[in-house]
Amino acid sequence: MITFGTWNLENLFRPGDDAGPELEATYRAKLKALAETITELAPDILAIQEVGDPEALAGLVDRLGGTWHTELAEPDGRGIRVGVLSRLPLGNVEQVVDFPEGLRPIQVNDTNTTMSKMGRPALRARVDADGTTLDVISCHLKSKLLTFPGGRFSPKDEDERTRFAVYALNRRAAEAATIRAYATKLLGGEGQQRALVVAGDLNDEPEAATTQLLHGPLGSEIGTGGFDRPDAGDGQRLWNLAALIPEHQRFSRVYRGRGELIDHLLVSRVLVKAVQTVTTGEIEIPSITDEPGEREDGAGSDHRPVVGRFEFG
Repeated sequence: MITFGTWNLENLFRPGDDAGPELEATYRAKLKALAETITELAPDILAIQEVGDPEALAGLVDRLGGTWHTELAEPDGRGIRVGVLSRLPLGNVEQVVDFPEGLRPIQVNDTNTTMSKMGRPALRARVDADGTTLDVISCHLKSKLLTFPGGRFSPKDEDERTRFAVYALNRRAAEAATIRAYATKLLGGEGQQRALVVAGDLNDEPEAATTQLLHGPLGSEIGTGGFDRPDAGDGQRLWNLAALIPEHQRFSRVYRGRGELIDHLLVSRVLVKAVQTVTTGEIEIPSITDEPGEREDGAGSDHRPVVGRFEFG
């Protein structure tokens, strides 16, 4: 049995950083809350997002006890990054950065600025678990939260809002395509034997086009008649485990009072046949708005983790 999860740790910075808490006591309370949740869910491997200061992650690991291995990608412009936290040794670590061949640079604002790489690099790591070699891709796609020139979170007018919504959507789609292309390369058409997990904050729900893009070839979705009928697409497909989360738990963030499932585990064929349970736990999280500064001193995280348990034959 192996337990795998993903969790956005929400601005894990030390006190004194621009995005960190003001007080040491607030910082300690955040680490305590995060450590209690990780201990309760007991993952063997956890894809993590929004790690700011690596020393803050080290502080969290110190509170977990036992031996843990960590790897982190390079940070984005905000200073946050993705990573992997694991009880098992990590190898074959590689950043996923550049858009795939054939995908042209995308427009990201009202100037001539374009982008041809992930805004936040994704991170791939490999573990050996229960005799199975498992590749993990931890990622954090472009947020639905819109940022306007000058660091504003409110648009000047409706025209500006719609333009920047398109820029954000295009970026999230291009980043999803980048992860999909990298996953396709790793699978090599052998997903029936190769264990791969794409895990992270995709910043959209299961039916969103950007999330669906990661699935690969259509067909065999969980809950459909084709799920148990192997076909030629199984070697490349990824299955989103969202449908296996108990319905009352099927959210990982609360936005303006509405639960959203924006954090996901997508797995290759060999893993979807081994999954036993998937949960977001019973963790209380706050409802958030479009003003990120409201949570600078918040304890824990504004996301729930998504955790799956797998048993290999």
